Amino acid sequence: MLRVVLADDAVLLRAGLVELLTRSGHEVVAAVGDPAALVAAVDDARPDVVITDVRMPPGFRDEGLKAALELRTRHAGLPVLVLSQYVATAYATQLLSGSGQNGAGTVGLGYLLKDRVGEVSEFLDAVRRVAGGGTVIDPEVVRTLLVQQTADRPLAKLTPREREVLALMAEGLNNQSMAQRLSVTEAAVVKHASNIFMKLDLDPVEGNRRVLAVLAYLRGEST
Repeated sequence: MLRVVLADDAVLLRAGLVELLTRSGHEVVAAVGDPAALVAAVDDARPDVVITDVRMPPGFRDEGLKAALELRTRHAGLPVLVLSQYVATAYATQLLSGSGQNGAGTVGLGYLLKDRVGEVSEFLDAVRRVAGGGTVIDPEVVRTLLVQQTADRPLAKLTPREREVLALMAEGLNNQSMAQRLSVTEAAVVKHASNIFMKLDLDPVEGNRRVLAVLAYLRGEST
């Protein structure tokens, strides 16, 4: 069971998430609708994980994201899962890079589209992975980053299977999960990953560092 603080200004969605999390055995210790209430609830309840919308009152821009980054500074390592209505790679980038700048590191971070909530098992898995210290990036965000790559980039050197593995890496899946998703052996995933790192000139790192390396490459920050 996880103790959750939830923040979303949409009353119906907030109530639905509370119901979903509660039925799944988790405890929603606070469900609020604005950034100030979110910060106060986390300071008071010290939850296992925070789930927050990006856009909240008063400006409906990135107030929820800013609150999440502030909370990561105040409570180092606090797992945070950010929900967004639209594919906005800039928000994912701000979450990951901002958290690192604040000294909180990149452990326990997630960025998902709200549509993913409808995929109940995927959403709950993401909550558990973030609470456990993992990094979770929505596959639609990853696909957008992949499409933005030009044909003359080294990405064009990858085989179709290697591109699939690269996308799953960026989502934050480990080797076992990637093997299950692709219906191949873990040894095959390791081989594909090795080829990817070699072709893209990336360090063969593991865990969250691997996710960040891949995302940095897809954002064009690596050659």
